[in-house]
Amino acid sequence: MTHIPDLGRSSDPELLVLHSVRIQGMADDDAVAERFGLDQAETRETLLDDEAYGWVRQAAFADTAGWSLTDRGRAEDDRRLAEELADAGARPVVEQVHESFGPLNARLLQACTDWQLRPEDGDRLSPNTHTDPDWDAQVLDELEALDAELAPLVGELSSALERFAGYDTRFSAALGRARSGQGEWVAGTGIGSCHVVWMELHEDLLSTLGVQRGA
Repeated sequence: MTHIPDLGRSSDPELLVLHSVRIQGMADDDAVAERFGLDQAETRETLLDDEAYGWVRQAAFADTAGWSLTDRGRAEDDRRLAEELADAGARPVVEQVHESFGPLNARLLQACTDWQLRPEDGDRLSPNTHTDPDWDAQVLDELEALDAELAPLVGELSSALERFAGYDTRFSAALGRARSGQGEWVAGTGIGSCHVVWMELHEDLLSTLGVQRGA
């Protein structure tokens, strides 16, 4: 029988809309709503309200377009996250997980680099052509190990704040697709790849704690 972990404090939908834009960087209406399982019509209304407040704006980059956070929106998200963290008494849990996450993050970044690059003939930036099954297998095995270590961390986070639930299952799903031969699910963009899911979690941790990236 599968154990379903107890979930912590649920977040206000208006916070989730703004925070969904933040952790995704750029997202259209559907992606904003889907990230936290929100009602699409209500999400659209909230985004338009947020736009009126100057918290989000329509943005486009290359072939993608969607909502992105403004500086004012980031400050508002910071305020709401700090208030939620204090009300839930969740800071000790999130801080502890963030500390444990650091070494795992370094390993994830190295694994994604190894998936994209395979140094040879003195060229450390030689692209990985995925013609060496042993090399790729080592990367996937490392991602498998990270997957196992991620699950309990997400369990701790989601027991304090419900919105952290699902990062582990999304990572596992992406890894499963990569193992089935869909290599883009390791570090591809525009999809919920291992790298994308991991980076969203990293941004979620940093923003929740009010920590600047690279600090």
